[in-house]
Amino acid sequence: MPSSSAPRKSFVTIVLSAVIGAGVVVGGYSLGSRLLKGLPGKEAPRPIAPRGGLDSEEQRTIALFEQAAPSVVYITTLAVERNLFTMNVLEVPQGAGSGFVWDERGYIVTNFHVIKDAQSARVTLANQQTFPAQLVGIEPDKDIAVLKISAPDVTLRPIQVGSSKDLRVGQRVYAIGNPFGFDHTLTTGIIGGLGREIKSAVTDRPIQGVIQTDAAINPGNSGGPLLDSAGRLIGINTAIVSPSGIYAGLGFAVPVDTVNRIVPQLIKYGRAKKSALGVRLLETHGVHPQGVRGVIVAEVLPGSPADKAGLVPLARMPDGSIRLGDVITGAEGTPVVDGDDLFRILDDKNPGDKLQLELTNAGEVRTVTVKLGVLQP
Repeated sequence: MPSSSAPRKSFVTIVLSAVIGAGVVVGGYSLGSRLLKGLPGKEAPRPIAPRGGLDSEEQRTIALFEQAAPSVVYITTLAVERNLFTMNVLEVPQGAGSGFVWDERGYIVTNFHVIKDAQSARVTLANQQTFPAQLVGIEPDKDIAVLKISAPDVTLRPIQVGSSKDLRVGQRVYAIGNPFGFDHTLTTGIIGGLGREIKSAVTDRPIQGVIQTDAAINPGNSGGPLLDSAGRLIGINTAIVSPSGIYAGLGFAVPVDTVNRIVPQLIKYGRAKKSALGVRLLETHGVHPQGVRGVIVAEVLPGSPADKAGLVPLARMPDGSIRLGDVITGAEGTPVVDGDDLFRILDDKNPGDKLQLELTNAGEVRTVTVKLGVLQP
């Protein structure tokens, strides 16, 4: 009999389940019907609450952005690659950054590291017109580059240039750029520090007088302008300090006084006219021979200002030993401990200026005056 009772039990179970299920459905339908009957025939959007006008600070920020944004450009760098299947040579996007219009002739200023590995570049203006760019000049030590586009004068809005020598910590600043490809993004903050020093991303040489800001600077902002509250250029957004590679509260901009000095030289000569001493320094990586303090002159270029001033390089003796020559211990009354110390002083000098050096050689101390020359490329 167990064999005949099992089907009956299953049948009863199925019938009960069906009845219960039907009850739920019917009950749900009845309840849903009652709920639907309670709704109005046409649901209207919520009314918009009125507000007053924008406050004065908002109005100033909006006006600043609308004034400065047309001067900011989007730079796309390209590399030439060969298609593995068709063997055709194609230009493919390599990277992106920001820049700004320098003048009506079509000169564009950006960071050198934005375009340094590119084989070509394109510049997109605020009106979304795109033009091929020609490289005009570079200054890797300051991470500055100048491009040129052939665009109608009416489409070019040169940025207003300010000064960085009278900036104050706490002053409000504004950054406009293209972070992560989002064009014409505005961020705001204050100057958190002045007189900072960072290393060039290209040559590892020190860049002095750098502006520190907490205005958000992310990948793609490089080369874009940092503005003061009058909408004037006060720096080029260049670097961030971040263990993750994205903004973490510390951004740095090359000061506009440096930019305004170098850009005209790049336009005219293709390079910056830097003062030259004419020596090659020995790389010690912080480890000096015992008793030596300063930078060791490894080589003196023939006919250079250092050669004319009588600087003596180290030399290899007939027995294979190395004879130490001059060690630069000071310049212009400032102690020189490493090459960066000397570069900082040279950066403030122009070709033709005189530079006083303090030297030691085999325990003897002397002072020489060098008339600086022009650094040759």
